[in-house]
Parts: sequence; structure tokens; C-alpha cells
Amino acid sequence: MTFLEEPEPSAGQERLYAADVADHGYVWDLTRVWAHQPAAKEQLMGLFAAMADGAGLTPRDRAVIVIAQAAAIGDSYCAVAWGKRLTDWADPETAIAALTADEEPFSERERALADWARTVARSPGNSSPQDIQRLRDAGFTEPQIVALTVFAGLRTAFSSINSALGARPDIALADALDPAVRSAITWGRTPDQH
Repeated sequence: MTFLEEPEPSAGQERLYAADVADHGYVWDLTRVWAHQPAAKEQLMGLFAAMADGAGLTPRDRAVIVIAQAAAIGDSYCAVAWGKRLTDWADPETAIAALTADEEPFSERERALADWARTVARSPGNSSPQDIQRLRDAGFTEPQIVALTVFAGLRTAFSSINSALGARPDIALADALDPAVRSAITWGRTPDQH
């Protein structure tokens, strides 16, 4: 459980819980946080999707961005969730490489996305025209660069909110993760920690 009490029953809370159970078989810890403000989560998820589409991001691009920002700010929850997705879409070695900032298995586009996600998460005030040019060189237009920056920034905020309110990786999710991938996540809360 999170640092918060169970949210009051509401139509929004029931909708979020039902979606988790339908998709995963259980209610995610982070959903218990957002069930206190269900409309905010639904709006945020819609904005994530719109910005990812606006940036032309593939599912793998999204995973690279989320894992890079999660590792940069020490968010184990998103690292576990997206490490699982990247393992499923590629393989454990690719997920481990993303989690440890080993750029060997990634394209130049993915490297540019990961570096930009780390900059947005850690030190946005240190970005430079060269960073933007690298994204242009990777094939992104300026409207796409804005969209992917909004995506990366909101993902960082989402991770920060979840962590600040005590959400921790769900045990079922962590247990489904390849053991080598799981051991690469050396930061943030553990699934059984509170």
C-alpha cells in the first residue's frame, strides 16, 4: 500500500480499479494513489498518449524514454513496469542495457531519446541547442520535439508523484520480471518496502 489511506469509493475510483483488474488481475499500487484524483489520472494518461502520438514515438521509444527518466530520478516503479515491457518487446539484455544506460543495443534515435529524457529529468536548465539539433538529426521535427519533451517531462512528474506518495512496485509485477532485469534496478523502493 501507499502512504495514503484507501481512497473513498467513487465512480472514478471504481473505473480505475476495474481497468487494472481487467488488464492485470489486480489493482496497481500507483492506482491507489491516483484513485484519490481519478479524473487527473485519466486526463494525464490521455495527454501521455496524445504527446507520444504527436512525437511519433513507437512503443519501444516510449520504453527507452521512461526507463531513462526513471533511472535518472531513482524511480523503481516505472523502471520495473517499463523494464518488463521492454523485455517482452525485445529481450532481457535490451532492458538491462536501458536500465544501466548501456547504449550499445540502441539506434542513434533511441540514444538521442534516452539522453534527452535524462536531461529533462535531471537538468533541464542545462539543455543546449546541440541537444535539440541531435533530436533533429535523429529525424524529429520541432513540433515532435515539443511533444516528446512534454511526454518526458510529464513522465518525470508522474514518477515523482508516485514516489512521493509511497507507491512501490507491485510484487506481482516485480515477480513477473526477468530476475536479471530485476537485479539491474538498484534504486528506489523495493516491492515489499514501506
